[in-house]
Amino acid sequence: MPTNSSSSSNTGLQRRTFTGGTVTMAFHENYEIEQDILRETKISRQHLTPNIALHLITPECRLFYEPQLNEENQVFKNDPFWAFYWPGGQALSKYVLETPELVHGKSVLDVGSGCGATSIAAIEKTAKYAIANDIDEVAGIAALLNAKLNQIDIKKLFISNDNLIGSNVTEDLVFIGDLFYDEEIAEILLPWLHKLSSNGKIILIGDPGRHGITENRLKFMRKLATYELTENCCIENKGFSTVNVWRFQ
Repeated sequence: MPTNSSSSSNTGLQRRTFTGGTVTMAFHENYEIEQDILRETKISRQHLTPNIALHLITPECRLFYEPQLNEENQVFKNDPFWAFYWPGGQALSKYVLETPELVHGKSVLDVGSGCGATSIAAIEKTAKYAIANDIDEVAGIAALLNAKLNQIDIKKLFISNDNLIGSNVTEDLVFIGDLFYDEEIAEILLPWLHKLSSNGKIILIGDPGRHGITENRLKFMRKLATYELTENCCIENKGFSTVNVWRFQ
């Protein structure tokens, strides 16, 4: 379990807290990134979990139309994938909100967490704690801003920017949203998920059916839910109108 300290070099996990609505001094160096996030996004509830407000890039934002600015004017170091609420993340978050017994009192690892919505949903439904794991540091900062926005118990949210795919997992539940985007990443994920499943971990996958979700791999997955995507999400994800939640087993 993550420690309650601000950082831990042993686990690679960090927790950033907000005090009185401002960033604590220990992480003041991220203030500029936070301001960039606030400036380049809008608060949105136009998704499958409207009770969770999120800082997202929407059609009202310039980066919606200019996702990759030239290096001279680049806002973020990496493409801001965390600023879009991808279908698999929406499905996982919705499923958590609809089945709170799934996460009650359990620990959660949210891999490829992006905006942090699934971690937020888990904590809202009384998870023991959640680790929002994304290799983009800005995603972690965005997840914390979204946690603050939704007034969840910040002491239960931990951030990891390490690549945890293939690592040992001590958490009860593992959520994988939108990571089966091609064959290469699917081949990396599969042996890890088999190992975690054999060790008794509950693994839920959210995805609309990208290239990595092949018929051969579906034999390891049991569908738990299918959701219709909102109109704006369909536009952002051309070719997908529904999204599924599977349990890997």
